[in-house]
Amino acid sequence: MPAIDPVTAMLFVLGLAILAAAAVSITAILRADRTDVVAVVRALPELAATLMRWRRRR
Repeated sequence: MPAIDPVTAMLFVLGLAILAAAAVSITAILRADRTDVVAVVRALPELAATLMRWRRRR
């Protein structure tokens, strides 16, 4: 039985984690009220600006 390469195993686990996060995100968006989704999308630019300011201070 061949040994599993650690890098391959790590990439496989990372791929599963990304798929799980995408599934959770899509499910949350589909189950959310329309006004909640609109509020989140409108808040994204402000969140991005806040994160950029926080990153520059470091």
